[in-house]
Amino acid sequence: MRIATTHLFDRPASLMARLNTEANASQTRIATGKRLLAPSDDATAYLRLQGLQRAASYDSAYSANITMAQGVLAQSDSALEGVETQLQRALELATNAANGTLTDSSRAAIGKELEAIRDELFALANSKDVRGQPLFGGASGDAAFVRNPDGSIAYAGVGEPSPIPVADGDAVQVTVPGDRAFASGASDMFAVLADLAQALADGTDAQTAASGALTGINASLDSVTLARASVGARSARLELDATRIADAGETREDVRSSLEDTDIAAEVTNLQKTLTILQATQASFTRLSSLSLFDYLR
Repeated sequence: MRIATTHLFDRPASLMARLNTEANASQTRIATGKRLLAPSDDATAYLRLQGLQRAASYDSAYSANITMAQGVLAQSDSALEGVETQLQRALELATNAANGTLTDSSRAAIGKELEAIRDELFALANSKDVRGQPLFGGASGDAAFVRNPDGSIAYAGVGEPSPIPVADGDAVQVTVPGDRAFASGASDMFAVLADLAQALADGTDAQTAASGALTGINASLDSVTLARASVGARSARLELDATRIADAGETREDVRSSLEDTDIAAEVTNLQKTLTILQATQASFTRLSSLSLFDYLR
């Protein structure tokens, strides 16, 4: 059997090249903390990682939507709270106005305050959210309520507010249309307060007007309270969605780490083993390269 000199050199040279490659890869895994340096390292794990990354991207977008939705709901609740406060004051004034012993000047003063409350309610009902859209305008991009030439206030919104996606196939509405919250039939708070203020200014049957206004104001308060309850329920639901996304992210990170991250202790041991073999191979190759074929044949 003939043994070529090149064959004696090629095998250790090939082994040293492979060991060098393994050592370099091991050092890279230690330095980066990543076990997978290329898809070919573990095709199955690589595909799973791609899926985890896509899921993380979706959840990141949904998380941002939830944060925005929570902000808009908080604004809605704050505005509705302001409306409740104004209506409660209007209720006190209407109760006082129902007292038949009031003087004309007292009734006029109550009427003026009711007009001021109506103006404040108009401003609150036209509050805008962080996106610059009316909180209570439904799908409208303009003001939720407008003041007509005759001084009356009317709802100008259109349709339902656009829902915000918070999960696959799931979305939440972050506001309540103003016609449902403030101006619904007999409980139209703007009309109720305007009629009472006018009756107090005219002084004609103000006591009867005040008694009727009490019913309307209470109905408006009920509508606003119901709207606040709806906003609160949606906020609570978003808290659960945010928790779900956070929990899913933690689970996903555990899986990612098990697939991708380097076990530093094991990798250092493997590197030391590889370097030891490489050094031994290099030492053997050095001795081998100093010999001639005649030396092998002796």
